Amino acid sequence: MVAGAPSFASLADTLHELLADAVFVAHNARFDYGFVRNAFRRCGVAFEAEVLCTVKLSRALHPEHARHGLDALIDRHGLACSARHRAMGDVEALADFLLRVVGAGDHPQLAAAVATAMKRPPRAPGLADGTLESLPASPGVYLFFGGPRPATDALLYVGSGRDLRSRVSSHFSPSGGAGLSRRVAHLEVIETAGELGATLLAAQLVARRRPACNRTTDGSAVIGLKPLRHRRKAPVLTRVPLHGTDPRDWPGDTFGVFRNERELDGTLSRLAAKHRLCLMRLGLEPAHSGACSAQTTGHCDGVCIGRESTAAHDQRLVAALAPLGLARWPWPGAIVIRERSPDGARRASHLVDGWCLLGTAEDEDSLADLLARRPPRAFDLDRYRILQRWLASDRHRETAVAID
Repeated sequence: MVAGAPSFASLADTLHELLADAVFVAHNARFDYGFVRNAFRRCGVAFEAEVLCTVKLSRALHPEHARHGLDALIDRHGLACSARHRAMGDVEALADFLLRVVGAGDHPQLAAAVATAMKRPPRAPGLADGTLESLPASPGVYLFFGGPRPATDALLYVGSGRDLRSRVSSHFSPSGGAGLSRRVAHLEVIETAGELGATLLAAQLVARRRPACNRTTDGSAVIGLKPLRHRRKAPVLTRVPLHGTDPRDWPGDTFGVFRNERELDGTLSRLAAKHRLCLMRLGLEPAHSGACSAQTTGHCDGVCIGRESTAAHDQRLVAALAPLGLARWPWPGAIVIRERSPDGARRASHLVDGWCLLGTAEDEDSLADLLARRPPRAFDLDRYRILQRWLASDRHRETAVAID
């Protein structure tokens, strides 16, 4: 249809004159505006215009309706359209919509709706106009790069969301923080079947690629605590590495899952202060004869100097540690959590057992293969916390199917 059409460059000057001092009107306007503005830029012509989005205008005027696509507007208002999905046909429909809106006569409401429809969305300084508007409103993962090409060393940040367009745009809003957004020169997105799959994939990418602006977990540093029963000498806690192990093999008196030694020490310090525990017996101070520093300030009941029995102290210690245990796995064995994208184009089945993700399949054949080979359970702190939060919801638990 456009094989014999003139190039944009040959029409740029004429088009620029036609658009001078005009309002740029389109459906999902920022997307089209970005393409036109960048086309002008390639011709060496600067182009700026006020922009009115008819999607936003329709939403502002008729919030009672859920759909505001051009097909919905044509059906709802009986708009004239000689050829849908053709340039002139769509223009006729939008022109008819605007004339009907103006002719409705409620000018205060119209003025407020136009102001809303012309409000500029968040801008990404380093990205081409229209980039944010062109993102899918679906679940997925996004990657921010500090250079124009997605080189590993240029990866700044990995995030996820159930609506990529909204989530990514939030980084470039006034409240999103300018530090990261100003450094972004390129972004990529990976659509997923659902929000859980997006969160799990983002955690995997962060662990593997270690972006500059993400908080990362060193798996080898993840530890738990195991009391040494009936031990008279301090300390009475031993630190147990947990990453990559099978939670079903953990002793029943393994407490806490800590990102690192610092997190563990901070937790023990707070428990010691709250429950009047001995810092030496907890291993927070080197064992020596005499009182621990907490006892000298009146914050330890004195097991270190014989004022309290070791049995009484350790019973209080175990009670204080009890809430820190690994959350109980609610099923007798493995489960499958199924997800499906809003448009039905993507599906995923996550095989999970004992808070460990065993794998993800995109179709039934892949799921059958995954179930047949059943990878071993291997604990990962980030995945554990993601799955624990997800399955805390009754609605989400209903999507889980027990298979054992």
